[in-house]
Amino acid sequence: QGRLVESGGGLVQPGGSLRLSCAAAGFTLDYYAMDWYRQDPGKERELVATITSLGLTYYIESVKGRFTISRGNAKNTAYLQMNSLKPEDTAVYYCSVKIASIRYWGQGTQVTVSS
Repeated sequence: QGRLVESGGGLVQPGGSLRLSCAAAGFTLDYYAMDWYRQDPGKERELVATITSLGLTYYIESVKGRFTISRGNAKNTAYLQMNSLKPEDTAVYYCSVKIASIRYWGQGTQVTVSS
């Protein structure tokens, strides 16, 4: 069945960049809106970015101009390019897609921004 796997997290200094990848199996992401969420320890999970099936993108205010969500050429991959990273971006990042009434989640990838 449908699965999502994130990768690309790591430790970076403030101002650095990371590109997160999300690989899907069991469905084609091109047919659905795809979301990136993040969750800091002790905080609620929050939506970071969304790309619709038509390619329209949305971002939370705090990441606008720094993060870019995109779909891969294979249509079963998605990415989150994160530039100018700040310590407050530190979190576990999850890709997610809602198919019908079911939301699918990846296992998460840790992003740590620290000097």
